[in-house]
Parts: sequence; structure tokens; C-alpha cells
Amino acid sequence: MNYWAILVAALIQYALGALWYSPLMFGNQWLKLMKIDPKQMGSRKKEAQRGYALMLVTALVMSFVLARFVMPGTWMSGAVTGLWIWLGFIATVTLGGFLWEGKAFTLYLLNAGYWLVTLVATGALLAAWV
Repeated sequence: MNYWAILVAALIQYALGALWYSPLMFGNQWLKLMKIDPKQMGSRKKEAQRGYALMLVTALVMSFVLARFVMPGTWMSGAVTGLWIWLGFIATVTLGGFLWEGKAFTLYLLNAGYWLVTLVATGALLAAWV
């Protein structure tokens, strides 16, 4: 296992999440769909810091596990593996938020889209970086 590739893949996940959920991309829409007042975000800094730290740990775990599934080869083979992992596990499991928790389907698409991009990108990196 290439631990440098796993670390970089985790950092890519982390950076993609920061960008995806920022006001530059889908952050404002996410806040609206989650029914969070943007003015409240300033008072939730301690919560957010803990969340960012835990997301980095989960990105490391996900990258480590994904590296077990991705076979060394071309970036395309890794991207396809990431796609299948997303389709089989993320797209299916996260649909419950829409089906049973009363969350908007748009929120499901926004979150599932993030995971699709993340798994395809990190799968590509892990396969290519042998």
C-alpha cells in the first residue's frame, strides 16, 4: 500500500469537500436545504472545528479502504472502481435521507454528487500512483 497516495487522496477529499460546500459552489444551497441560517454559522465555530477534524480522519479511513479495492493500473481503472463503490454503497445508503428523513431530493443529489466526484477522483489517484 502506498501510504503517501492514501494521505494525498484524503487531503484531496478534504479539499474537495471544502470547495464543494463553500459559497463558491454549493454551500449556500446546502445551508438553505439544511434549513441553517448562515448567520448562525459564526456561533458554531467550535462545532465546525471538531467536524473538520473528524472529516479529515474519515477521509483518511475512506482513502485507506478504497486503496484496498483499487488495483494498480491506469487512472481510468481507479475512477471506475470509485464509481462502482459510489453506486453500490454511497448512492444507495444516502438515499435514506430522502426516503425516510424527509430531506429534499436536491439535498440528496448535492451530497451524493460530492461523494461521486470524491470517490472517482481519489480512486483515479490511488490506481495511478503505484
